[in-house]
Amino acid sequence: MLGAGRCAQPCAGPGGCYPTPGRLTRGLALDAENPDARGNDSAASGRSEEWAERLVHQLALLAKEIRYANLIQLHRISVEQMEHGMADPALADAVSTLSGLTERERRQMIHVNARYHGIVLQYRVEAMGWNELMGHLRVLCRNPIFDRYWELTRDHRRSLPRGSLEARVGKAVDVVVQGLREEPEVWWVVAHPDEPSP
Repeated sequence: MLGAGRCAQPCAGPGGCYPTPGRLTRGLALDAENPDARGNDSAASGRSEEWAERLVHQLALLAKEIRYANLIQLHRISVEQMEHGMADPALADAVSTLSGLTERERRQMIHVNARYHGIVLQYRVEAMGWNELMGHLRVLCRNPIFDRYWELTRDHRRSLPRGSLEARVGKAVDVVVQGLREEPEVWWVVAHPDEPSP
């Protein structure tokens, strides 16, 4: 004879037979009466949410690292093109959009352009903070070749989107350049704007 709630088929479930409707109903009732079982379910749910949050955080970090790696690679390609332009006068005309320059001056403009964007890239990939960025650019702004480059590329910066990083850094450099022109003897104390909001 089979007892109540027992199945007539061979047991295939882990730890015994699959529950019959009668056993399942009684099991649910016991779970409702057992606070420890409900607590275990809550704890498991909390752990799942915690793991999900950690996974999302790790994926966000990975996406940021990939983006920064791509920016660095693009800068490397750009620098290589500039180096070709400095080595070959015929290519320099294609690399630079500035006119009225001698071959020597064009090479200088290409070089300081690469140097400037290399410094800004370090800030973009969070290798330095805003104050450190401004410190490096303040030193670069003391160079008369960079000062001329900055003046010649003024119209270029006007075409940048207002909220872009390049436009925000450019406005800050404008302030530094103006301060250095007014007080070149105390260049190390020339003020710079605070970090602008994105």
